[in-house]
Amino acid sequence: MKNPKQLRREAKQLFRSCLVEGLLDEGRVGKAVQIVLAANRRGRFVLLTYFRRLVKLELARHLAEVKSAAPLSAILQASIRANLEHRYGPGITTSFVLHHALIGGMRIQVGSDVYDGSVQHGLASLESNL
Repeated sequence: MKNPKQLRREAKQLFRSCLVEGLLDEGRVGKAVQIVLAANRRGRFVLLTYFRRLVKLELARHLAEVKSAAPLSAILQASIRANLEHRYGPGITTSFVLHHALIGGMRIQVGSDVYDGSVQHGLASLESNL
């Protein structure tokens, strides 16, 4: 069995082979998993665990969730989508969610990046400073 460092390196190579013009191709991901499972070699499940983590992170990087306290107009939604595509590149999927607990403002999360301009966050930071 290969050591974890070698398996992580192979998972990265496998992940890179699934990218087409910088975007993840789901068909290639499925084919890669089938090939690894068909090879029936030792360590294939650990390799696929590392590979799954990379795919999950890539999918999260192209998914934006915008939470707001009030419904956003179509013009504002289009503006937010355009700004997110400009910042994170094409292929980003944006979802808008109504979240009344924010009190006011909005919170945008793309992968591990969080932009929080909500009243709830402002009150929480004010409370922690006092």
